[in-house]
Amino acid sequence: MSKSMEELQREVDTYIGQFKEGYFTPLAMVARLTEELGELAREVNHTYGEKPKKSTEKEKAIEEEMGDMLFVLICLANSLNIDLAKAHDQVMHKFQTRDKDRWTRIEEGGKNNEHN
Repeated sequence: MSKSMEELQREVDTYIGQFKEGYFTPLAMVARLTEELGELAREVNHTYGEKPKKSTEKEKAIEEEMGDMLFVLICLANSLNIDLAKAHDQVMHKFQTRDKDRWTRIEEGGKNNEHN
């Protein structure tokens, strides 16, 4: 059973809430997001790019790196009292209005589009 964004945010808040230190500062969390993005980029490059892993490097999954990024993003949102489901709805509205004619729709072009 999948969790709603509200459930994810509550779960992370409950986890962080058990520690005296609480959330890191927003700037520290943005730095962590950058760090995690670099780790994700490295994994994607190893899997789909031209840079194979060294035999001494341990195998990490792209899924795990995305999970790390999601956790830190949720921490940042929680610390700033941002509802990520609401933020998602706002960005989808923007894409469906401002950017509605930006890409070729499948039914118009008759073929698959890489921007699905």
